[in-house]
Parts: sequence; structure tokens; C-alpha cells
Amino acid sequence: MNTFALPPQPASASEVSSPASTSPAPRTPPRWKISLAPRWGAVLLTLWCTLVLNTPLWSKLGQLPDFVDPWFWQRAAIVGLITCATYWWFMLLSWPGVRRIGWSLTLLTAAGMEYYIQHYGILLDSGMVRNVLQTNTSEALALLGPGMLWHIALFGGLPSLWLWFGVQWRSESLLRGWRSLLLVLASFALLTIGVAGMFRQLAPLLRNHMELRYLINPTSGIVALADVTLKPLLMPARPFVSILAGAVLGPSYGAVPASGPAQPLRAVATPGAAPGAASHKPPLLVLVVGETARGDHFGMNGYARDTTPHLRAQNAISWNNVRSCGTNTAASVPCMFSYLGKQGFEGRKANHETLLDVVQAAGLGVNWLDNQSGCKGVCDRIAHVSAYDQATATQRAKWCESDGECLDQLMLEQLDMSLAKIPAQKRAVGTVLALHQMGSHGPAYYRRSSPQSKRFLPECTTQVTSNCSQEDLINVYDNSIAETDLFLSKTIDWLKTKAADYEVALVYVSDHGESLGEGGIYLHGLPYAIAPDSQKHVAWITWPGTLAARTRTDEACLRASVARPLTHDFYFHTVLGLLDVRSPVYRSDWDAYAPCRQAQVSAAPAKPAAM
Repeated sequence: MNTFALPPQPASASEVSSPASTSPAPRTPPRWKISLAPRWGAVLLTLWCTLVLNTPLWSKLGQLPDFVDPWFWQRAAIVGLITCATYWWFMLLSWPGVRRIGWSLTLLTAAGMEYYIQHYGILLDSGMVRNVLQTNTSEALALLGPGMLWHIALFGGLPSLWLWFGVQWRSESLLRGWRSLLLVLASFALLTIGVAGMFRQLAPLLRNHMELRYLINPTSGIVALADVTLKPLLMPARPFVSILAGAVLGPSYGAVPASGPAQPLRAVATPGAAPGAASHKPPLLVLVVGETARGDHFGMNGYARDTTPHLRAQNAISWNNVRSCGTNTAASVPCMFSYLGKQGFEGRKANHETLLDVVQAAGLGVNWLDNQSGCKGVCDRIAHVSAYDQATATQRAKWCESDGECLDQLMLEQLDMSLAKIPAQKRAVGTVLALHQMGSHGPAYYRRSSPQSKRFLPECTTQVTSNCSQEDLINVYDNSIAETDLFLSKTIDWLKTKAADYEVALVYVSDHGESLGEGGIYLHGLPYAIAPDSQKHVAWITWPGTLAARTRTDEACLRASVARPLTHDFYFHTVLGLLDVRSPVYRSDWDAYAPCRQAQVSAAPAKPAAM
């Protein structure tokens, strides 16, 4: 019997629309998309970061004279270790709903880190992350530029676009996820075995070249960010222990007016002031917190260029051998206003009040005027204000840019206002005005000086300092130092107008220095242990005025001791000694003026004392 095959009949509408008729076919990606499991996407991104976005690391390894690797096996092993560590990070972010956002942010951040490492020599450790998080908008915008944006768009943006629009991610059940788990476990095993096997080679390499660990991209940035943001959440906060007990004015103040009947003040161990002296006028001390001013670019310290003619004319004194507590503002300013010194501050178990708190507790009026990104916590318990916020429209038009960044001379026009804000009763006892400069903050150095101070030309007029010649970069930086010289001199002129009513003085100390392309390094903020001296050598200038005589300080002795090694450790105690403010935490051995007080001058060595 013959059989005949019937031609296929078109399905009815009901059969086509019936959900139970057939199971849906797998979704096929468009031709321009690839189907990829997340574990393999993480592998591709890991290789991109390791091989492309770690160029500064591979370049640095090739420049090390003590890194001998003729067969490249050590480099290959380091590549493998970094690949395993980076793969762990990408797999941590591989969950649906997190994957594209987390991976894109990692790529964009890594591209930005690579740009700054290449162009400025910046290393992203915990201190740098903390500084970035505490900066203001104008400082952040100064670091942006077309070159950086193009770099991030190319090396971070294009891979991110591929993640969002070029890949269809395969979903896997938990049972089939064993393949991803196997890759993660394998990477962990390789990382563990590799570190153990290369410890003898890696340990001395990283010990001798600590900067290498901060060049690993993006791992170093991730670890630093976690240290700054997560560590405080996971670890108990430091307790707060007050140091204000026993803070009093010394005998040079005599009986100080109070709200009730005048009472003589209790005195503790004196650093040389005349006991019972009561004929002194109230002190008026201006503390200027400098910014990014390296000491070897001050003419008064022997620099070939005369960047400080105004201070020399004012007969100021400049210590030329001073080192900072840190290499960025967030580290240095809280440290220099602490009584603990660098070592004690970094290892402290508790937080304490600052120098300004002690001065205020003793009975003096204190005011902080800021032309920077805040006081980093040292003025939290005293009156403080932003110079820009209280400026008049005329002052802003004269001294400020449209983005709110102002020259320091704006603060000069607000000194009378700052003094007037101190209650009259406090002014009758004494006043401390703290001024926080914009100073020589980079990279837009050309914005840090007025036309009057632009004496060294041509100057670098871009924030991408690596694009400028060394000569132009030094010119523009020296102009910013010349502007600080002018600013300090005008502050001294203002103090002289107050000398009829106050005993006046000025103390200027910079928070940290700056790298100007030496060794391919720019700006500041390198970890202290590996930072060049240019980022730690700072300026310390004092104008004794008439206040130093209050504690019988011999000015000639001060001038003879300008080469004495000092650090930020001395700042807290020197200011207390100058003001004749007594406190149980005061240390005479950390008071830079102490060897030159009349009671101790005869015992002072003829040569500068060593620390």
C-alpha cells in the first residue's frame, strides 16, 4: 500500500498562542553581541587591568637597578599574582544587578588612577584617599583636564560600554555555578602558592621599593578606600580624652579681668617669664598655616632666587631645616596641632583637643579664618569661618575666581573683622587668629599668585604639570612662594598697626612640601616612608614682634639657631611657650624658643642643637 506524506499545514491561531503548546526557545543575542558567562567576562576585564592599566608598575620594574630578571619569569609571576588578586575583586562584583555598575566603576577608577600615576607620580594610599575625600570642589576641578577625561574615556569608558551594550550575560543555576567557583578557588590557590613560592624574591623587593605596592591597579586603590571608609566602621572608635585640665595663663598676665571680681590666675612651672609681671599688653598672635610650601624654595633659606624679599625687609626669622608630620594636609594639620608629635599622634589610642582648644581653655580668644578646604578637625570647637563665605561682593570680585577659589590676600581684608568677632572681654586678655592659606596648592599654581607676584616668567599655565617644561613649572611655583611672601609681609604690617594696644607676633609653618617633577614625581601625598624630601621639607617663619619679649626670649639667639633641626612636633609647644600658656602636656624640649629664653640662654650651646 502506498503512503503519501501530507504537506505541512499552517498552525491555527489558537495553537500559536497557546502557552502550553511548546517551551520558549532560548533567547538568541543580536549578531553584534556576544554571549558570555560572567566568569569569563571577569577574566577579560582582569587581563585588561593587569596588562594595560598597570603600565606604570611594569615601567617602574624595568627601571629598578636591583631588579634583575633576564628571563622575565619574575615579571610573569608578578603578573600572575596581580591577575589572581584582581580576578577575585571582579568575581566579588559579578552578581546580577551589581555586575555592570561595579565593574564599570572599577574600570573608570582604575583608568583615572593610571592617569594620575603616569602624569603626577601620585600613589593612592590611605592618606591620599583621605585627602581626596576631604578636598573641596575647586581643588578637585583643578585636577581635571581634557587629557585626563580622554584617558578615562578611552581606557575605562570603552570597556564599560562593551559591558553594557556588547555582551549578553548568560545566567547560570546554582548547580552549574561550580565552574565559576572552581575558577575562584583556582585563583586563590595560585595566589597563595605564588606568594609563598616567591616570598624570598618579593619581600626584599617590596621592602626596598615600597612604592611598588601602591602602583598595583586597581587593588591598591580598593584597599586604601576600604581602609579609610570601612575600617572606622568595623573598628571601635577612639575614645576622647580631654587635655584641657590645668590649662592656665602664665604669670606674665597678672590678674585677668573676669565676669566677676578679678582673680589672680594660678601659675604652673614657668618657661622663663618674669614672675608676677602684670604690665604687659594683651598678646595678639597670628598663626598662618601654610600650604604646599617647600622650605628650599624660600630665599631666606638660601634658595638661589630671592622669593622672600618682603619678609627679609620685615626682619623675620626663618628656620631652614624643618620637616613635616605628613605629606598631605589631612595628615599634617591635625598632627602639628596635637601635643603628641608625629609618632605619638599616628599611634594614639585616644583623640584629644588641639592646640587651639588649650589656648582657648586658658582664657584667650581664638578665631580660625579659612581660605582652604577646612581645618581638618582642629577648629571644630572654636569659632571658624570661610573667608569666601563672609566676603563682600566687592572682595569676591577683587580676589576670587568664579568657582569660589580666592587668593590669600582676601583674608587680609578680613583681619579687622576677625579680631572684632572676639568678645571684648577675651581681647582684653589676648587673641590668637589662625589663617589657613591656599598658598602654593597645585596643580594650578598659576592661580596662586597675583600679578604683583608674577616675577618669574614664563610660567606654566596648565594644571597638567607634566606637560610643562621644568623651568616654567619652577617659575610658576616660585611665583606662588613670592605671593606668600607678600601675604605674610602685609599681615605683619597689619600687626604693626595694632602694636599700640597689643603685644604682636606672627608664626608661619607650612603643612607639607611639593614635588616639581624631580624623578618624574609631581604634587604631594606620597606615603611618608618613601616620599622625597621635597614633600617633607617645609618652611617655618617667625616674626617675634613685641610678643617674644613677654617671656624674655632673646631674639639674637633665635637668629643664631635657624639651622637647628625642627619638625612639626615642636609647633604645639612653641606656640604655648610664646603665649605663656601653661599646660601639663607642655614639653619644653619641644619648644623651639625655649633655649633662647633669658633664663636659659647662658646654658644654650653655641652651635645649633641637634634633635
